[in-house]
Amino acid sequence: MTQASNTIEVYLEQGTKRTFAGALEWPGWCRSGRDEAAALQAMIGSGPRYASVLHAAHIAFHAPADIAELTVVERLPGTTTTDFGAPDAAPSRDMQPFDQAEFERSEKLLRTYWQAFDRAAQAATGKQLRSGPRGGGRDLDKMTEHVLGSEQSYLRALGWKLQKHNPASLSEELERTRQAVLDALAAATHGELPERGPRGRVLWKPRYFVRRAAWHVLDHVWEIEDRVI
Repeated sequence: MTQASNTIEVYLEQGTKRTFAGALEWPGWCRSGRDEAAALQAMIGSGPRYASVLHAAHIAFHAPADIAELTVVERLPGTTTTDFGAPDAAPSRDMQPFDQAEFERSEKLLRTYWQAFDRAAQAATGKQLRSGPRGGGRDLDKMTEHVLGSEQSYLRALGWKLQKHNPASLSEELERTRQAVLDALAAATHGELPERGPRGRVLWKPRYFVRRAAWHVLDHVWEIEDRVI
C-alpha cells in the first residue's frame, strides 16, 4: 500500500460553524477547523502524526508540507453533527463498489488504527489524563467504552447485527467488535449487506463506514496522547 503522488485529494464538509477536511484515499486522516482554510491547515498540521501511524505498520506515506499539496475535489454541505464536531457527510467516492481489493486495504488500515489506539491506551494506563474545559473529559476506560460503543452503532448503520454478548472484559468486547467490523466488511464485498434498514432507512455504504470509523478511532488516539500528563 503506497501513496501514488505527493498530491492529496480531499473533500470538504462545510457546516455553519465548523468545516471538516478529509483525504479521500486515506480514511482516518480528517481534521476540522472553523472554516475551509483552518480545516486544510489542520490536515497539514496533523500530517506527520498520521504518517507515523502508517509507518508503524510499514505503510508508505509522505505527509504534505503545504496546503498547496492538497487538492479539493468535492464540497459537501454539513449538518448539525458537523457543527457539533463529527463528520457526517459521505463523499461521492464512497458510493463506489466495495470489492476485494478495497476490503483488503480497509482491513489493513483499520487494523493499523486499532493498533495505534491500543498503543496509546497502553502508554496512558496508570497515568492521569489532563482535564478539558471546566474539568471535563472521559477517563481512559470511559473513552475506550465510547470508541467501542460507537463502532457498534456504526455496525448497525451498516446493516450488520452484532449478537448480544456478556463479555468477561472490556478488551474481550473490543476484540469481538473489531472482528465483527471485519466480518461485516467481508460480507459487503459479496453484496450480502442490505441497502435499507427497518422502515426503509438508508444504510451506510461500506466505504463511508470505514471512513467514519477510522476518523473516530484516530481522533481518540490523538486525544489520549494529548491529554496524558
